[in-house]
Parts: sequence; structure tokens; C-alpha cells
Amino acid sequence: MANNKKELSLEQQEELLQTLQARFEKNMNRHEGLEWAKVQAKLEANSDKLWSLNEMERTGGEPDVVDYDKEKDEYIFYDYSAESPKGRRSVCYDREALEARKKHKPENSAIDMATDMGIELLTEEQYRALQGMESVDLKTSSWVQTPSDIREHGGALFCDYRYGHVFLYHNGASSYYAARGFRGSLRV
Repeated sequence: MANNKKELSLEQQEELLQTLQARFEKNMNRHEGLEWAKVQAKLEANSDKLWSLNEMERTGGEPDVVDYDKEKDEYIFYDYSAESPKGRRSVCYDREALEARKKHKPENSAIDMATDMGIELLTEEQYRALQGMESVDLKTSSWVQTPSDIREHGGALFCDYRYGHVFLYHNGASSYYAARGFRGSLRV
């Protein structure tokens, strides 16, 4: 359950750090050359980012470190769940699309959820990079950041992985499906 203060108790922080460390150590191929102790120190110094990672975890994203940006001194996390995170499915693209629906509105939108969580939707480029490391979304699909010119025409973009390839598709931004959610990224 989300906390309005966007803070985790010490017990929650400890539990999350253990989960993240176990995933980090189990999947070293995702972040060769990076050290958990440095990642953990950065997380412990940024409790708001730890809260966002907990939201990624709580909604089924299974976040893990994907890279380190030396220039900005930031670790980058992506959702690595095998399928689009369960707690983030059946959402349309954004608030405008949600408000435009006359009937059968979904409970939320991908952009609003990501904003509330303190994360960003993956871009198409990030989604393709993720698929280059690990095949995900074999049965589901994930909304990705959509260029404004497409969005202005009522559309939004999503990706999935089929037949050994990443596919980029379009749909009306107000559409939503039980098998479509979104994957996020977070910089710490």
C-alpha cells in the first residue's frame, strides 16, 4: 500500500535492499563491472528513490540495475519482470486519454501511475536495449513513451517481443487491455 509520505520504514528499506541485492547478485550479466556496495550506498542516500523502487517492486516490476551513468553519477534501474508488471496493467496511456473515455474507463493511466511512482516509462530505445539483454513481454505488451506528434493525433505506442523480434505498434491512447501495462526506468 502506498504511503502518502513516500517514505519506507527501516524494516521496509532493509527488506527491499535485501531483495534488490539478491536480484543484483543473481543477474550479474545485466550489470557487469558494477558493485552492489556502491549501488546500496547510493540507494541509502536517496530514500525517495528507494520508495520509488519499492513501488516498482510492489507492482510486480522486479527492478534491477541496468547501467551506470558516469557523467551524472547515477545508477539506472529498469523493470525486468518476465511479463509487463501485473500491478500496472489494464491502463490507458495518459490522463487525457482516460478523461476522453465515455464508458468503461480504466482505473488509471500509465503516465499517471509512473508519475505517482516517481519513475518514467521506458522509451522505445530503452525497451529495445532491455530486450537485447533479456527477452521479456512474450505474452504481454508495454506502453512506451510516445512522441508528441503521435499523441496529438490520439495515438500512443507500445512494444512487445514476438518471433525473436521487438515490435513497435500504435493504438488509440484511450485503449487498455488486461495484457498491456508499462515498464519503467529510474535513475538513482
